[in-house]
Amino acid sequence: MITKDSIETAYSFLHQKRNVYIHSTLDWQMDDIELAIGSYVDDMSQELYEAISDGRADFLRDHKRFGEDITLAVERLEKKL
Repeated sequence: MITKDSIETAYSFLHQKRNVYIHSTLDWQMDDIELAIGSYVDDMSQELYEAISDGRADFLRDHKRFGEDITLAVERLEKKL
């Protein structure tokens, strides 16, 4: 079962990181955000991860798609609030 608290927590964390990521011009900062998000999703509710990832195992873990994925994740979580 996905709790409202887990959705709110994930949304807050991902939203904040996305805002920094999309405005950053520093490669090291963007890499740090990707690592932080990767670590976060490793520990988040599997059910919630599956709900926002559309079954993609590399969602929020693929460097090439990270910018797109983080935006999708925030949008999907926002709809669940």
